[in-house]
Amino acid sequence: MHAPVPPAIAPELLLLAYRSGIFPMSDHRDDPEIFWVEPRRRAILPLDGFHLSRSLAKVLRRGRFTVTCNRDFAGVMEACAAPRRSDGGESWISHRIAASYQQLHELGGAHSIECWLDDADGRPALVGGLYGVGFDRVFCGESMFSRVPDASKIALAWLVAALRRAGVELLDCQFITPHLASMGAVEITQRRYVSLLGKAQRRDQSGAAGVGAGAAGAGEAAAAGGESLDGVLALPEAFAALLAESEGSASSPGNVIAQLLTHTS
Repeated sequence: MHAPVPPAIAPELLLLAYRSGIFPMSDHRDDPEIFWVEPRRRAILPLDGFHLSRSLAKVLRRGRFTVTCNRDFAGVMEACAAPRRSDGGESWISHRIAASYQQLHELGGAHSIECWLDDADGRPALVGGLYGVGFDRVFCGESMFSRVPDASKIALAWLVAALRRAGVELLDCQFITPHLASMGAVEITQRRYVSLLGKAQRRDQSGAAGVGAGAAGAGEAAAAGGESLDGVLALPEAFAALLAESEGSASSPGNVIAQLLTHTS
């Protein structure tokens, strides 16, 4: 007989962990156990320090990819959990962890950015993306994947642009990698990270916790029978605002993003 699968991490506990500067991992895909991680050094990507290379700006302006927000959260998580050819190691995204983030997503507390290309039959295929947890003025990036060149970079560029529009102050990348460093990520101490994390969760004079208070994602979840989470980040609304900006101008969505990132990088 198979051992019973432990239940998903409660959304409130998962958010509390992120608000405290820690996050869960597992040893492999089928691992029923989790462990909580508090790195000694933390990678963040300063939103005003995102590095948009000339080549990536060209890809953005061409509009090769269709980019969406929260269209296929489960598909992004599944792709991120797949074994990587580069290291051949086990994924830390266990089935239990995937179920936990899916539950948080349904309550408006976790989000995905997807990149699509049409396949040979003209149907949109998911070729890259990322996901993470958002609350108050914080977004904690969890993982990203790319099945074709530049797809994950385009997803990250859109994320940075949307976070800027949402008034976010802290983009957490967990661990530094050469790929993230090339995009502008830097490494800081955990103590410094916790300090920045606290400031990004400060309350305004009305008592609202940043731009995420009363986000539509949580409200829709509550209306559908789920439980609303306070202080979730309104990333979908910021993403939609960027799309609306491009629709109201002669520029393509990718060109709007490239201009925004070029002017402030």
